[in-house]
Amino acid sequence: MRGKQFIICGLGKFGISLATELAQSGYEVLVVDKSEERIQEISAVVTHAVTANTTDVDVMKSLGIRNFDVGVVAIGKDIQSSIMSTLILKELGIPYVVAKATSSIHEKVLRKIGADRVIQPELDMGRRIATNLISGNILEHIQLSSEYSIVEIPVLREWINKSIIEANLRNKYGINVIAIQRQGKIDISPRPDYVFVEGDLLVVVGSNVRLKTLESSRNAR
Repeated sequence: MRGKQFIICGLGKFGISLATELAQSGYEVLVVDKSEERIQEISAVVTHAVTANTTDVDVMKSLGIRNFDVGVVAIGKDIQSSIMSTLILKELGIPYVVAKATSSIHEKVLRKIGADRVIQPELDMGRRIATNLISGNILEHIQLSSEYSIVEIPVLREWINKSIIEANLRNKYGINVIAIQRQGKIDISPRPDYVFVEGDLLVVVGSNVRLKTLESSRNAR
């Protein structure tokens, strides 16, 4: 099964960061922006980079974007372009469209015209950090070094009703489980006979290479 394909409209700081992260994670990424300079800067990183106006429906149609799985409108300040680009992605059949908003009113408009998800990066990050501080939730990702990380992953279907030792996580996937969250409760250093159930969230440590392979395998299911 092929991996997800992303189209990103707008190359501000958020768009560039998102495109770079997705491309480095092995996904096919098409970026579109009016600025030839920004396109040139990122062209070596992503799969395709096109200088174009994302509010021109004919141009966007010619790029074959209906074949992409996820569209991201990362345009912030130019609200009219943000709205038009979101409409075009939806009209051209992108299954899931994420749009960046700069205000609550902007967010409401984007939702009304069909954006599947609307984000306000700075606001969302602030809420997320506050929630983690208040609830003590485990972190989703901590990079220990350039080689190793601690990440939070949902239990895989094939692990359910198996114990940690039966799932053979260390030998098969190169990861060690350091904590498990179940129904809001966290079990630190679970025993080898701990049996996974649906809904478990695992905090694991492993090499970045093995973790990326595991993520790709999980997305392909």
